[in-house]
Amino acid sequence: MRRTATEGRGPVRYGPHAPEPGLPVLPELAAVLGAAADRTEPEPPGGGPLLRDAACGYWWRRGLRCHPEDLAAAPGAQPLLSALMAAHGGDVLMPRPCPAWWAPQARLLGRPAYHVPTPAECGGVPDSYALLETVRRVRVEGGRPALLLLSVADDPTATVAPPEVVREACEAAVAEGLHIVSDETWRDTLHDPHDTVLVSPAEMCPDDVTVLCDLAGSLTPAAWPAAIARFPPTGRGSDRRARTLDRLTALGAQIAAPVAAAAAHALGEPEPVTTRAAATAALHARVAAAAHHAVLAAGGLALPPRAGRHLYADLGPLRGRLAERGVSDSMELEEYLTDRLGTPVPGGHRFGDELGALRVRLATGPLLGATPEERMESLTAARPLELPHVAHALNKFGSAFAELQEPR
Repeated sequence: MRRTATEGRGPVRYGPHAPEPGLPVLPELAAVLGAAADRTEPEPPGGGPLLRDAACGYWWRRGLRCHPEDLAAAPGAQPLLSALMAAHGGDVLMPRPCPAWWAPQARLLGRPAYHVPTPAECGGVPDSYALLETVRRVRVEGGRPALLLLSVADDPTATVAPPEVVREACEAAVAEGLHIVSDETWRDTLHDPHDTVLVSPAEMCPDDVTVLCDLAGSLTPAAWPAAIARFPPTGRGSDRRARTLDRLTALGAQIAAPVAAAAAHALGEPEPVTTRAAATAALHARVAAAAHHAVLAAGGLALPPRAGRHLYADLGPLRGRLAERGVSDSMELEEYLTDRLGTPVPGGHRFGDELGALRVRLATGPLLGATPEERMESLTAARPLELPHVAHALNKFGSAFAELQEPR
């Protein structure tokens, strides 16, 4: 297979966006944004009082007590994570696979980043024994591990780490003197919130965890960048927040005032916002389950998706049929499936997996319809999988994998 040009696809310049809901903007949020469009005063670095007060309420309702002076906001998760890393210093550890945008932040800062294997039952959180061994090895080689990134509700694997796995990883990290940054962007997108237990690392190790949340996960459109961080309510947490604000100030990373108004409104979680979020999660759960079934039926592997708008497939068992099509690594698999499905299908190498592993992240948003009208119909339908446009999209999706099935 001929490789496409690599322009724009370097390790820092290119990175797949997080899966988007594929749905029109909630009218109430659009009205709030429009009403604030004439604001001329900028938000201060770290966010203004209204936004941080709303973020406090958001976290208090999830059992994480905080006050406005414990929080910082930024125009997107990327600049916020970059500022957090810069404020901490030292080497960075992260699970394999992990969100595609994590490692580039470390590289841009010139920080070594080390991937740690995850347990078999989930992604997002490193295996505790592998973490301890990685820390030991890095120190032997002269490194200075200082920061662990993890995501309990994970992109790219769409899994939710069991509380016991989270506790073991957090206790191992704290025992080795690591500070933890918990990316909880997807915590409010659980497919079955009544049957899935999500526990924040900040509940287990409150003095050693900074929580990061990109509001585009469930509350605001991705086109309105806004992210918030909750620092530990300790003296060291206050110092780290101050250093983070220094970096945000130097970068000019301030949320646009109209976006801040809309984000504060969304964080307040009025009924229209929570209703849309719940309906969106339920819709993606149904579509993800159907996509997961199609991958398994073809002989691929994938952990059951529990959160988010995606699933992570391992097509290693189909290596023979893929080789017949000129596909031998995840970059070629990315190109093949992107062409076959007509939508971006990032390969596992984007998420820290080995190039030779035939893994991809599959987004469910493109399966909801091709137009805003079709997507809204999908959201409001009692049986969305029976809608003609959804059924057609799922059939095309399933066919792309069925044709790779090994003959019996």
